[in-house]
Amino acid sequence: MGLFDWIFRPKEAKKSKDAIAEAYSFFQTLTAYQPVFTNWGGAIYESEIVRAAIDARARHISKLKVEILGTANQALQTKLRLGPNQWQTWSQFFYRASTILDVNNTCFIVPVFDERMIITGIFPVLPLNCTLTEYSDELWLRYQFANGQIGAVEFRKCAVLTKHQYKSDFFGDSNTALAETMSLIHIQNQGIEEAVKNTSTFRFMAQLSNFAKPEDLALERQRFTKENLSTESEAGGFLLFPNTYKDIRQIDVKPYTVDPEQMKQIRENVYNYFGVNEDVLQNKAFGDSWSAFYEGAIEPFAIQFSEAITRAMFSERERAQGTEIMATSNRLQYLSNAEKLNVSSQLLDRGIFSINDVREIWNLPPVENGDIRVIRGEYYDADDKLTEQEGNNASEE
Repeated sequence: MGLFDWIFRPKEAKKSKDAIAEAYSFFQTLTAYQPVFTNWGGAIYESEIVRAAIDARARHISKLKVEILGTANQALQTKLRLGPNQWQTWSQFFYRASTILDVNNTCFIVPVFDERMIITGIFPVLPLNCTLTEYSDELWLRYQFANGQIGAVEFRKCAVLTKHQYKSDFFGDSNTALAETMSLIHIQNQGIEEAVKNTSTFRFMAQLSNFAKPEDLALERQRFTKENLSTESEAGGFLLFPNTYKDIRQIDVKPYTVDPEQMKQIRENVYNYFGVNEDVLQNKAFGDSWSAFYEGAIEPFAIQFSEAITRAMFSERERAQGTEIMATSNRLQYLSNAEKLNVSSQLLDRGIFSINDVREIWNLPPVENGDIRVIRGEYYDADDKLTEQEGNNASEE
């Protein structure tokens, strides 16, 4: 043993029989469970309620459609119309990008090149695997995929989606603002777990005599529990114990229960942070509730993506000529059936919607000649109807 080990060696425990008896002769808890609370580790996506909120946004954002306007770079347009890259569909791409953005507040979208260094698609990359560096007066993005493959591309060719952007010119801030709520969620979940365990556990304490050794107490505890408290016991609901027990009592323990108002407030904090609500999470949002969610969560993402990816994929001249990539969604598809029926009937015969427009609301495929707009007679312009009537009268004369 070295000098350091000898100085800081642990002190030997008191071994006298009196000390052992003193420590173990008082009340002992049988099959007791002691709650243990740990600190939240910081991974927000591992929380059930947070993952549900992020998933709700991502599921609805994954319904966005990509439309490309303009005539520039037809080869790239053709590739993107087929999908963002050779590994993902647009639905998978948007779900992935939305999830990365909510978890990290930053999502990089990098171009995918073929062997001739021609852009053939785009791919969302985790910001934890991205580094900005300057080379030859050009800002570059160095990124790494999960398989270890490393790539680098000019930063101007990348699209960057951000949330809660304040401190950095390029990236969104961290989610430390949610840390306190996450800690409360962690403690709350453990409290519920402890409550369930407590209600399913018999608790007794007993005063023993004639037991001097800890190992003897351990054996007696196991015997008593097996014969009297085990679910496999044949005791028939009776507790039988020898005269070595001076006293035995059942502990009246009130398990920890979560305050419903506290639980509601914690959930509201998460909902507010991610811009969702209970109806959205449970797929019950229609009408005004859905419109509010669309305008606050889906539409900002669609606009930011459209502007960022258009700037990354096309030159300034091509953008000036009207070439752009747009993420769009028919928000009317999320109305209730009664609201869909009302909108369809009111706008179809006024010439605002075509037959195919109405079919799209009901998630039906277009039909041939379905883009023709029809207008009921009483909705024609009064001057046009008067002119038509005068013409008919002149023809009759």
